[in-house]
Amino acid sequence: MGVHFVLEGGLLHQDSDEARRLMAKDGLPEETGTVESGAELDEEKPETPAKPIDDGGEVEEAGVEDVASKKKPKLTNQFNFSERASQTLDNPQRERSCQSEPPPRANFSATANQWEIYDAYVHELQKQEKNKEKQKAVSLKKDNEKSKKKMMQMETQGNDINKVGKSSRILERMVIQNTFDDIAQDFRYFEDASDEFRDQEGTLLPLWKFQYDKAKRLSVTALCWNTKYQDLFAVGMGSYDFNKQGCGMLLLYSLKNSTFPEYICPTNSGILCLDIHKQRSYLVAVGFYDGCVAVYNLREEGLEPVYKSTAKTGKHTDPVWQVCWQNDDMDNNHNFCSVSSDGRVVSWTLVKNELAFTDIITLSLSGSVSEGLEGMQQHSTACGTSFDFHKQIDYLFLVGTEEGKIHKCSKTYSSQFLETYDAHSMAVDTVKWNNFHPKVFISCSSDWTVKIWDHTIKTPMFTFDLNAPVGDVAWSPYSSTVFAAVTTDGTVHVFDLSINKYEAICQQLVVAKKKTRLTHIEFNPIYPIIIVGSDRGCITSFKLSPNLRKKPKAKKGQELPKGPEAEIAKMEKLLSLLREPEHRTV
Repeated sequence: MGVHFVLEGGLLHQDSDEARRLMAKDGLPEETGTVESGAELDEEKPETPAKPIDDGGEVEEAGVEDVASKKKPKLTNQFNFSERASQTLDNPQRERSCQSEPPPRANFSATANQWEIYDAYVHELQKQEKNKEKQKAVSLKKDNEKSKKKMMQMETQGNDINKVGKSSRILERMVIQNTFDDIAQDFRYFEDASDEFRDQEGTLLPLWKFQYDKAKRLSVTALCWNTKYQDLFAVGMGSYDFNKQGCGMLLLYSLKNSTFPEYICPTNSGILCLDIHKQRSYLVAVGFYDGCVAVYNLREEGLEPVYKSTAKTGKHTDPVWQVCWQNDDMDNNHNFCSVSSDGRVVSWTLVKNELAFTDIITLSLSGSVSEGLEGMQQHSTACGTSFDFHKQIDYLFLVGTEEGKIHKCSKTYSSQFLETYDAHSMAVDTVKWNNFHPKVFISCSSDWTVKIWDHTIKTPMFTFDLNAPVGDVAWSPYSSTVFAAVTTDGTVHVFDLSINKYEAICQQLVVAKKKTRLTHIEFNPIYPIIIVGSDRGCITSFKLSPNLRKKPKAKKGQELPKGPEAEIAKMEKLLSLLREPEHRTV
């Protein structure tokens, strides 16, 4: 059975107990209006004479008509339906009242004059001022609390951002390494098997290219590897076109992510040189075109340097061409040196929140001392372009000048040069001491030549003509006889003097000749990698083939010395052959 509709109504059956109670309440008789049987009527009513029987044979019972006439009034229906409207009971209203005590009353009377009114006003003004001071103190406390809360929130947000930034960088590096997995595999495992058929010649395998979109119009003016993190290197961006000087940029790249720099810092002036501290790799010294030097702390999030020279603190008046970190002084203060076109070699010391400077030496042209007013001597200064400090002797350093000369100087003798070498016919672009041999240094210039010197001899031991202006030269960190140079025609030259004293064992064109010029080159301190910078803001990394980093083999029955002593002996063997006059020209 399925019930579709059920309605509980107000109908009651007339034979039910509830119907009888309702009828008794309303004063109605309990009997129904129906005609009962004749037997029942005979019991209740007295006997009446019966009427005679008609011809039709029908007998009329006595008292039927009387009973019918005494029937109950007819209801609306047989179910005792009462037609009533829906009735709802109104809740009786409640009266709520409360009784309170009357306010206290008192009779007051007084007399007032002008002074009493004035004193009352003054008293009221003092109260208002005290309330204002209290409100200010409360507001200051609230502001201090808010500022502290904001600082705490900023610190927590900064920590969260740093955590998110680190994790996002790790994920980015993973994605990049998966994208360039073939290059990563070549870098780790690939060794050029064709070197066995090249007769001691080698090649460069291109690896990654590093370029930042906002620095495409700038030139690579400086390169430096981080000695603590061997995959990280710094790039200085500026311009060598002195008619179009503008902003610069400091970038840090990692070999793990070639698509985007790890650190970006725009500068107001073009960067011409930089150097990363050997022990504290987060400190970077930078030299600018406007003559300023600055120190950046990579641990801090700000883009401004923590130290920067100004006109009051002895900044250079001409472009700074090279900076170099030195060992800490007696008070454990960090210091570095710089050389500029104004002829000054300056030592800078990081003292608290400022740079303290000391002039080491002022470069002067030899034989150009003249007497000025009041008999004072005036020295015509020379323009310094590059310098390098000795690896073992702290006070000894070399300075290259725009006139093509190289001066050997000492920190203890600031009034004169220890030695002067007539090195090149044009400006000396780079001068560097050998990483192993204490007597050997190398220089290059735009006069197309690279020269190797013994600082005890005033003439070069080797001279190489590369048929193009030389932008930069660098010694290798693994061999005392290997060095590399870049020329403006887009070629990288790699030499190994122990294999060939006359020609490069690798000459490879890495960029287009007419469009791009190479400016700088650097060897990685650990891996067999070199990075090359161009004037289009692009840095390209190359892997050296086995022939370019091959170690000499020992003869039968002999053992080769190992370590730095072996490299010194290898270079000393070449120098002993070339100290004779007939062997000095190459």
